[in-house]
Amino acid sequence: MPHTFTLPNLRKESAALWKLAWPVLIGQLATVGMGVADVAMTGHTSAAELAAVSLGASVWSIILVTVNGIMMAVNTVVAHEVGAGAFGTIPHTVRQALWKGLGVGVISAIAANLATLLFDHLYLAPEVNARASMFVHIISIGLIPFAAYRALYGYSASINQTKPVMVIALLGLAVNVVVNWLLIFGNLGMPKLGALGCAVATATVVWIDLLAMIVWIHIAPAYRQTFPFTHWEWPHWPEIRSMLRLGLPIGITYFAEVSVFGAVSLLVARFGVVTVSAHQIALNFSSLVFMVPLSFGIGMITRVGQALGEGNPARARFASWVGVSMSLAFAILSALGIAAFRYQIAAAYTSDPAVQELCAHLLLFAALFQLSDATQVATSCAIRGYKVTREPMVVQLLAFWGFALPAGCILGLAPQWLPVGPAVPMAATGFWIGLVLGLTIAAILLTLLLHRVSMSRLHTEGKLA
Repeated sequence: MPHTFTLPNLRKESAALWKLAWPVLIGQLATVGMGVADVAMTGHTSAAELAAVSLGASVWSIILVTVNGIMMAVNTVVAHEVGAGAFGTIPHTVRQALWKGLGVGVISAIAANLATLLFDHLYLAPEVNARASMFVHIISIGLIPFAAYRALYGYSASINQTKPVMVIALLGLAVNVVVNWLLIFGNLGMPKLGALGCAVATATVVWIDLLAMIVWIHIAPAYRQTFPFTHWEWPHWPEIRSMLRLGLPIGITYFAEVSVFGAVSLLVARFGVVTVSAHQIALNFSSLVFMVPLSFGIGMITRVGQALGEGNPARARFASWVGVSMSLAFAILSALGIAAFRYQIAAAYTSDPAVQELCAHLLLFAALFQLSDATQVATSCAIRGYKVTREPMVVQLLAFWGFALPAGCILGLAPQWLPVGPAVPMAATGFWIGLVLGLTIAAILLTLLLHRVSMSRLHTEGKLA
C-alpha cells in the first residue's frame, strides 16, 4: 500500500506537513506574540491596567477565534478544489468568502461591543470596568478587516502558499510592539494611554495585515492561476450559505472552547487583580504554546482536503494520523518545558511577586493539559479536512460547557447549594482543573470520531472503486 506506516512514508508525509506548517507556525506565534506583548508591556504599568487588558482581551479573544472558525470553511473548500484540479472555481470561492467575511465582521463587531455589558455584573472596580469596556470598543474596529484577512489567509494556505502569512504576521508584530511602546507608556511625546494603547495598536495591525495580503496576492506569481481580483462580483447567497453551513459549526466549536477560557477569566475576576492577572499570564503563555499543534492542524486541513479532492482517502487517513502524532510529540516536550521553567515564565511577564507565585502554580496545570490539548486540535482539524464539522461541534460543546465549566464552578466557587465540592473555594486552581477535564474528554472523543470518519470514507471510496 502506498500510504502504510513505513519509515520512508512517515518521513515524506512529515516533511510535506512541516513545509506547510512552519511558516504558519511562525505567523501564529507572531500573532499570539502581539497578545503576549500587550500583557507583558501593560504588566509593567499597574495591576489595574493589566486587569483591564486581561478582561478586554478575554472578550476580544472569544469573538476573534469564533470569527476565525467561521471563516475557516474557505480552507477546506479551496483545498478540495485544488485536489480535484478545479482551479477555475477557486477565484469565485474566494470572492464569495470575502462577502461572507464582510457580514461576519459587522455582526461580530456589534457582538463585541454588546459583550461589554457583562462587565457591569462582575464586581469590578469602576476604573477597571471603564478601561476594559473602552478597550473592547476600540479594538472591535479591527474585526471587519480580520474576517476579510482570514478569507485570504485560508485561500493562500490551501494553495500551498503559507509564507506570506508568516511575513505579514511578523510585520504586524513589529508594528504592534512599536505602537504599544509609544502609546502604553507615552514615549516620544505620544499620549500615555496604558491599556487603551494596546487596543489601538492591535486594531491598526489588523488593517495593515489585510492590505499587505491584498498587495502580496497582486504581486506574487503563485496566485496567477487562481487570482481572485479579476472582476467585481456581487454576493451569491447559495455559495455563501454553503460556506456558512460548513463554517458555522467550526465557529461554534471554537467558541465552545475559547468561551470557556474567557468565562473562567471573567469568573476569577471576583478574586482580585492578583488572581486575574496570574490567570491571564498562564493562559496567555498556554495560548502561545498551543500555536504549534494548531499550525500542524492548519497544514493537515490542506493535506487531508487535497487528498480527498483527488479521490485518495488512504492518503487522507495517513496524513491525519501523521499530523496527530507530530502534535503529540511536541506536546510531550512542551509539557516538560512548562513544568521545569514555570517560575522563569512568570517572572518574564510581571515583576509582582504575588502574581509570579500564583502564575507558576497555574502553569503546572497548563503543562498537564498539553497532551490532550494538542490531540484535540489536531484531530478536529483533520476531521474538518473531511468536510465534517457538526460532530466536532457537539463534542466540544459537551466537553467544555457540559464538563469543564461546571466542574470549574464547583471546585472554584463551591456554591453552597451544590451537594459536592470542596469546603473552601479553590478559586483559579479549581477552574484550571475543570479545563484539564474538558480538554481530556474532547481529545478522547475526537480521536474516536477521526477514526470512524476516516475509515468510513476509506470503505466508501473502496466500494465505489
